[in-house]
Parts: sequence; C-alpha cells; structure tokens
Amino acid sequence: MPVYSMTGYASAQQSASPPTGASDSKGATPGASTGANPSRLGIEIRSVNSRFLDLTFRLGDELRPYEPQLREIIAARLKRGKVEVRAGIETPGGDTVREPSTRLLQRLNTVQDHVRSWIPDARALSVADVVRLSASEGVVDIDWGETLTALATRTVDELMSAREREGARLASMLLGHLKQLRALAKQAQPMIPQLVEQQRNRFLDRWKEAMALTDGATLPEAAQDRALSEATAFAIRIDVAEELTRLDSHLDEIERLVKKGGDVGKRLDFLIQELHREANTMGSKSAALELTRISVDMKVLIEQMREQVQNIE
Repeated sequence: MPVYSMTGYASAQQSASPPTGASDSKGATPGASTGANPSRLGIEIRSVNSRFLDLTFRLGDELRPYEPQLREIIAARLKRGKVEVRAGIETPGGDTVREPSTRLLQRLNTVQDHVRSWIPDARALSVADVVRLSASEGVVDIDWGETLTALATRTVDELMSAREREGARLASMLLGHLKQLRALAKQAQPMIPQLVEQQRNRFLDRWKEAMALTDGATLPEAAQDRALSEATAFAIRIDVAEELTRLDSHLDEIERLVKKGGDVGKRLDFLIQELHREANTMGSKSAALELTRISVDMKVLIEQMREQVQNIE
C-alpha cells in the first residue's frame, strides 16, 4: 500500500447541455440563444496537512444542495488533511449583459405601476435594476447531481494520485534519512566502551589527587572502594548504549511503517518524537566532543524527518 501525502491539488471541468424541451425558471422554453450553449461545471480540490480531516466547501448557489453528497465522496477516500473544495457553474454569455425580453419589460412596468399606485414616493426602476432582475431570464434549471457526482469522483481520483506521488517522494526521503541515522549510530557504537573506561579512569585519577592533597597519605582501602563505586556509577550515567539500542529499534519500526504504507502518519509522528528523545538524551549524557557532534547531526536529521512526516496521511 502506498504512502499518501496530505498535500495535493486536482481540478476538472465538464460541459452540460439542458435536456430537450427544458423550460426556464419562468416556465418558458428558452430559445436557441439561451438554451443551445452548454453550461460548464468546474470543481477543484486542494489539500494541505492537518491533524484531522477538515473539509471546507465553497460552492455556487446552484450547487449548495449537493454539499452532503460531495462530503460523503471525499470523506470515503481521505482520512486526514485540511481540504478545500470549490465548485461552480459557468453559464454561456456570463460576461455579457443579457438584453431583457419585451415580455419581461412589460411585466416589470406593470409591477412598478402597481407599487407606485400604493406608494407614490417609491423610486422608479433604474436600468441597473432591470438588468439585475432579468439576469435569471432564460436560465435553464439543470439537475447537476449525477454530473457533479461523476466529476467529483474523478477529481478525487486525480487528487489521490497527486498525493500518492508526493507520498512516494516523502517515503524515499525518509528512508534516506534512516540510512544516515543508522550510519551515525554505527559510528557511535564502538566509542561507548572506550569512553566509559576513559571517564572511569579519569574519575579515579582525580579522586586520588584530591585525597593526596588532603592528608598527604596513600589512599585508604575504604576510600579507594568508594572511589571505585563512584567511578562506576558515573560511567553508567554516561553510557548511551541503551539509548542507541532503543534508537535502532525505532528506526526499524519507522522503516517497516514506511514500506507498509497506508494510514501511518500519526504513528510515524509519535516515533519521530521518540527518536528525538533518544538523540537528545545521548547529547546530554555525552562525555566526548565526537559523541556530541553525532548527537547534533542526529537531531538535525530527525527534525527534517519530522517536517516530512507531518505531511503524511
């Protein structure tokens, strides 16, 4: 199963002509100039990362009744992401001013006369008012349900393909970072026994110097045992072998999830936090400059992985 990114974009358009004999909103059959030209339905979907599935719809007035239908189609395919859906209908001649018919002008004049007979101070209709009121004349009512469903399904398919391509790129980058982290852990592994023994001996030498300066005598056996115990405890505190073991285990699990694919984003995010915790502990327990450098390099890689994982569904 592929890894999906939460980032993607897709759009589609489709023309639709009114059925033969369809009537406009006033009950009249449109002429060739209004009904022959098809309207164009357009839809676009864009998504970015989010902790949950967050759907936002920006639909034209004619398409608002279909929002539950669109929501169901998208929610069936997407699990996470902030998704914005835009859909609208482009009508023929939408950029030109439609000339009102004589019948409509007569009706508007009759209505105006009737209103002013009761309200003499009422303002007369302007040209802009007439154009606005006649905008819907000749517009054919079309049931967009079936067309919108097919178009939305196709657009979601394209969106999933885009998210899959982006997810494959993220997965490749994650696997590359895992390889670099394993290499850094391999560099640190042989250093641990040497550093522990080195710090243990250094602790004992300083203890002996302190005791010699105190009384000028040789180190008593009880004090020597105490020094050895303290040195051993200090060596244990700076031993990062356990952190490296856990880090290696987390790397194995991340690699398994990336290769498995599917809805793995949240689990990967949790494992990245654990990786950062182990690398941070390594840095705080480090007793050598080289081990500190390795810890810093690990944290840089892990932070890069965190940014990538936040885009995985």
